[in-house]
Amino acid sequence: MTYKELLDSARECMQPHCLACGECNGRACGNRLPGPGSKGTGDGAARNYDAWHEIRVNMDTIHAGFEPDTKFGFFGQEMKYPVFAGPVGAVNMHYGDKYNDMQYNDILVKACADAGIAAFTGDGMLPEVVEAASAAISACGGRGIPTVKPWDMNTLRGKFDLVERSGCSVVAMDIDAAGLPFLQNMDPPAGAKSVEELAEVIKMAGKPFIVKGIMTVAGAVKAKEAGAAGIIVSNHGGRVLDQCPATAEVLPEIAEAVDGMMILVDGGIRSGVDVFKALALGADAVVIARPYVTAVYGGAEEGVKLYTEKIGAELIDTMKMCGAASLADISSSMVRW
Repeated sequence: MTYKELLDSARECMQPHCLACGECNGRACGNRLPGPGSKGTGDGAARNYDAWHEIRVNMDTIHAGFEPDTKFGFFGQEMKYPVFAGPVGAVNMHYGDKYNDMQYNDILVKACADAGIAAFTGDGMLPEVVEAASAAISACGGRGIPTVKPWDMNTLRGKFDLVERSGCSVVAMDIDAAGLPFLQNMDPPAGAKSVEELAEVIKMAGKPFIVKGIMTVAGAVKAKEAGAAGIIVSNHGGRVLDQCPATAEVLPEIAEAVDGMMILVDGGIRSGVDVFKALALGADAVVIARPYVTAVYGGAEEGVKLYTEKIGAELIDTMKMCGAASLADISSSMVRW
């Protein structure tokens, strides 16, 4: 299967929800929700994408020859690349009814593990979503990161009981999901958490905890204060608040403010060159969501492997051309705005 064939296959089962564009830049879907669109004026996803393209990489090929080392250590697990598939929920509502959340996570978790990376799994209204995701992660030896939404404490307690069965080493919460339109006025409620409430959630989880949805230095500091082991700089792909800055714009200041935490970033990252830029700006790794949905819908396990290797090959090429023999060698001097 080629990448073009993957996209052609995806278009057959994702339209009209998603057009499976050659490169997902947020423009074709605009503010169309449900679907992969952005909230309000619909510029959130497009701004994320554009910001990475405003950053250039500095080529330097006067160095000894090497084969880049792309291995990434993540809470005791070794990843082939500093890349994760992002958590996605309600896939049948947003991307087409070929799969439900349980089927989607089953394919994604195993395919990512086989490709040498890992997937963040999504959450949903039904307990079966986290239950199935946990089972999929367990079947892969705990390789995966179950992600729960910011429900009330009683609901979270039940979610974490299910998560415990996964054997995972890390758990996450997409705290920015409090602003998802389809979660508004739902029962049980999902909403913002105070530092004290978040600390209670993290203690309840009983594992290293990653908070997704950090867009300010203040938010990163509060997550660290609550006991988070890591954060994901994310505006939820523009789906929860209109007129947010792009993740690339805020990443450097956040990374500098909470040095020592695991820092991931998502939002508009579409190539291995973008991965390189993100690491140069202070991220330890990246999270990619929408393109992995296309990969699953268009090619199932084969599609996930194909997309992962595409990203990895582009990262390796960029490292060679910029003189970075390892991920640790990638520095801010290798990029320019």
